[in-house]
Amino acid sequence: MQDFPSTARAIARRRAYAPALVLLHALASLAALLVLALPAAASGIERFVGDYSGSAPVLHADGSTEHRDMSVSISETRDGFLVAWTTTTEKQDGRRKSKSYEIEFHQSPREGIYAAAQKRNVFGHSVQLDPMKGEPYVWGRINGETLSVYSLFVTPSGDYEMQQFDRTLTDGGLQLVFSAEKGGDPKRTVETFLKRE
Repeated sequence: MQDFPSTARAIARRRAYAPALVLLHALASLAALLVLALPAAASGIERFVGDYSGSAPVLHADGSTEHRDMSVSISETRDGFLVAWTTTTEKQDGRRKSKSYEIEFHQSPREGIYAAAQKRNVFGHSVQLDPMKGEPYVWGRINGETLSVYSLFVTPSGDYEMQQFDRTLTDGGLQLVFSAEKGGDPKRTVETFLKRE
């Protein structure tokens, strides 16, 4: 059993440290509140948000070209951002064929790199598609003024096709550079300006 002087000294010591402990707890609580009050770290997509359109000749590996109208819409979502784009090809006989795509991207564990959220798993979480099933594996990246979207396809023969969209912010819109290659060989390229609407 402690004697009275030791107990008194211990109480006095606690009282001496009490203001410091209260201040420490207050600072920790304030720091936690500030972290909770801060908005989620900006992905950088805000600069790209908008609707853009334009047209360009598409150059194929065999040297032939065809005209395409293009549009892209970039918007923020609760968990990341959405890129929706349409390409319309005009055939020689005057027919027009459009293809539209829409992909949502979520922040990956690596800064500036975004995973495509193209389907939901059995738990309701957004996941990427499986290239081993012939589905495209898609991811995005923001590097400075350029938003890039990459798509990797594994062909039935086990070869691969890679597509890359680079959309770079410029005065009044986006500079689009698209390239596609198969097994390392260029298939087609597009370069054009998309005007912000």
